[in-house]
Amino acid sequence: MILEMKVPSPGESITEVEIATWLVEDGDYVEKDQAIAEVDSDKATLELPAEVSGIITLKAEEGDAVEVGAVVCLIDTSAEKPAGGEAPKAEAKVEAPKVEAPKATEAKTYATGSASPAAKKVLAEKGIDAASVSGTGKAGRITKEDAVKAVPSMGTPTGGSRGTSRSKMSMLRRKVAERLVEVKNTTAMLTTFNEVDMSPIFALRSEYKETFKAKHGVGLGFMSFFTLAVVRALEMYPAVNSMMDGKEMLSYDFCDISIAVSGPKGLMVPVIRNAENLSFRGVESEVKRLALRARDGQITVDEMTGGTFTITNGGVFGSMLSTPIINPPQSGILGMHNIVERPVAIDGQVVIRPIMYVALSYDHRIIDGKESVGFLVAVKEALENPTELLMNNDIKKALEL
Repeated sequence: MILEMKVPSPGESITEVEIATWLVEDGDYVEKDQAIAEVDSDKATLELPAEVSGIITLKAEEGDAVEVGAVVCLIDTSAEKPAGGEAPKAEAKVEAPKVEAPKATEAKTYATGSASPAAKKVLAEKGIDAASVSGTGKAGRITKEDAVKAVPSMGTPTGGSRGTSRSKMSMLRRKVAERLVEVKNTTAMLTTFNEVDMSPIFALRSEYKETFKAKHGVGLGFMSFFTLAVVRALEMYPAVNSMMDGKEMLSYDFCDISIAVSGPKGLMVPVIRNAENLSFRGVESEVKRLALRARDGQITVDEMTGGTFTITNGGVFGSMLSTPIINPPQSGILGMHNIVERPVAIDGQVVIRPIMYVALSYDHRIIDGKESVGFLVAVKEALENPTELLMNNDIKKALEL
């Protein structure tokens, strides 16, 4: 029996996927549920498992865009599994005898150094003698491309490599690019900045991180502090936890926090659901789970769908300051950056403190300057006084120690 394997729907609103990589070859024997391909959608890269066991015949090439429901391969379920684990190859196809095409009329021959009209124009404009240019066309004819390349550049010749390469962008990368451009063109995006003295968080982590890890199996990182500080600020400024829906503003009474992480196929933005109900341990555990799934290419579309606010951490790559782009249709995104010891004035004295610059990009159509600045100040206050504002003055209870 020959089974036609069709592309399953990876999620709502997705109509096509792209074959990123075949993990098997034409004629291989595959086991049921074995991953046979990686497919890109505009939201994630997913593995395609074999529906049955048998010999596979591929019906799409890598890089092909195929519609959901289209046949991508055939599996012969009547084939027996080979002994020794080696897959039998499908029988070679009998090729039809090749028919030679009639020879085209003999091309004209050109004198060495002759140039096409377009090439002559380029050479004349630049004052270059055609005799000094090597042609790559038929019979040494100088093409327009030869003439363009012969034009001296304004730079200093180095004799180094001048090669270029071209590669196709994945569907995920193309969709991310489209969404970023759409945000810039359709929102009134503005960014406000502030700085955070990370000394209190450094002190808490230094004292409790080992005990926290031994008790819960996850590290006490910065993301839990930032996530809980954002949740507190969103509750204080609900407009930041809203988004445009036509002519209406849609507000949420929950905080689904998207966290931007770098995956093997590009930027992934999994969502921490109902972060307002999570403790430090809960946030750290969820961040670790989602980051590992993104890194291993196991993240699903559902895990990246939704989100009411985004946190992105460019600091892990060394970024000092940036203006993050809103993750549509959300209205706000918080950018974290690297932590650098800087001189600051405290009580009339110059002291050295670990400082992080933070940035809030927001949609000015529904978030006013007062709300955006107030939100970022609320985040700063919580991070600089976490014991009181995030832990209710009970550190051990907050960390569940």
